[in-house]
Amino acid sequence: MGKDVTTAPFPPLYRQELHTLQVNLGYRCNQACHHCHVGAGPWRRERMDPDTVSLIPQVLRAQQLRTLDLTGGAPELHERFRFLVQAAREMGVTVIDRCNLTILLEEGQEDLAPFLAAQRVIVVASLPCYQSDNVDRQRGQGVFARSIEGLRRLNQLGYGQDGSALELHLVYNPLGATLPPAEGPLEEAYKTALARDHGVVFNRLRVMTNMPIQRFADQLAREGALLDYKEMLRSQHAPANLERVMCRSLVSVDWRGRLYDCDFNQMLDLPSRLGLHLSDLLRPLAARAPITVADHCFGCTAGSGSSCGGALSGEGRAGETADSQSAGFRRPGDGRF
Repeated sequence: MGKDVTTAPFPPLYRQELHTLQVNLGYRCNQACHHCHVGAGPWRRERMDPDTVSLIPQVLRAQQLRTLDLTGGAPELHERFRFLVQAAREMGVTVIDRCNLTILLEEGQEDLAPFLAAQRVIVVASLPCYQSDNVDRQRGQGVFARSIEGLRRLNQLGYGQDGSALELHLVYNPLGATLPPAEGPLEEAYKTALARDHGVVFNRLRVMTNMPIQRFADQLAREGALLDYKEMLRSQHAPANLERVMCRSLVSVDWRGRLYDCDFNQMLDLPSRLGLHLSDLLRPLAARAPITVADHCFGCTAGSGSSCGGALSGEGRAGETADSQSAGFRRPGDGRF
């Protein structure tokens, strides 16, 4: 007999070509969301030091990487954020800013949106619902209204508009311990509601599964639902998603410069076998290096799958390659979307 699905370990994974460097610049954020797997907030002081920041352009060049994915916390609060964006763009590297939208309205950030537009940065913004009550319940009172204002500012600069090279992607995650719905139909619902009610447009919606780690895991534990949620993720494992999980082509770097196979492994302190530190990426890498996996990885393969680029399979997303799904985005001008 085969192993029971409820007890089988997560299958082994091996790396493909590395093309994305995802960098967490620190845990400071102007928000403190209930679902945040980083545990970010205004009180956090962890931040990447200047010497480590200076290694990032060197690694992009050494590995000939296509994409720099900047996250946090609110990555824009790091004083070297704009330096990194400009350095990467000068090298022809696509830059993704994981933006919470409300940061665009903070004092001292008045020129942030125009800067992102000038650099043709892909903005990936979390908006867990198109209804204000649901967003405010998850992210804080008044966050939805401020997020809509942030989206309007981006739209005014051309983000999300037809014929514009400025890409604006929204990210949805469930409010509770459920898998997200199919990406395609939900995207249509978002586009209809946001355009009708707020005059807001965007390019793509990406759905993500809530990972049972950090703040969300603590919430589930308090509700007595953590074990049930983990079991649900395991029972919904779809082996076909293993070919498209983001860790096969991405490496994650924390604020200390330590290497992980994904952002979630970073939060669980599960190091990558590619090396211990960002400086290790200045040398050639071993082919098909094993990826560090654990039970939380079922969150990436359950149902339609989940990654930083959204669902890995499912309705409305036919025809995308594993490369485009794992990164989730295209290089500006390559015509995929």
